[in-house]
Amino acid sequence: MRYVHTMVRVKDLDASLDFYCTKFGLEEIRRVDRPEGKFTLVFLAAPQDAESAKETRAPELELTYNWGSEEDYQTGRSWGHLAYKVDDIYAVCQDLMDKGVTINRPPRDGWMAFIKSPDDVSIELIQEGEPLPKQEPWASMKNTGSW
Repeated sequence: MRYVHTMVRVKDLDASLDFYCTKFGLEEIRRVDRPEGKFTLVFLAAPQDAESAKETRAPELELTYNWGSEEDYQTGRSWGHLAYKVDDIYAVCQDLMDKGVTINRPPRDGWMAFIKSPDDVSIELIQEGEPLPKQEPWASMKNTGSW
């Protein structure tokens, strides 16, 4: 058995790709347009997983866009979050903030932070290796919204 992907339905494909690729840094690996089914699938991977995802199609994040749907997708309490390890949690959070992304749970502990996609999907950022030493402005930053 091996992990393949997680699928997330998105309301606005352009806004989601701007968030996941331009702001968050994932790479588009492939795209499948199905006119007969009126949907598009876009498969993304983290930069360190991109080459293996191109070969094995794993691990990936699948964005599913249903053409013409204005539906706001609701997540149940059983849904948790996506999680990605990062090399420098402070630098990643600052970069995301500079790009207009809200840091819902700042990395006060030098270890963990949460952000949300345009479709309200929670994404956990985890410091690779040991937590970084606590530093401002992160150490005293308050939560924003839910995560």
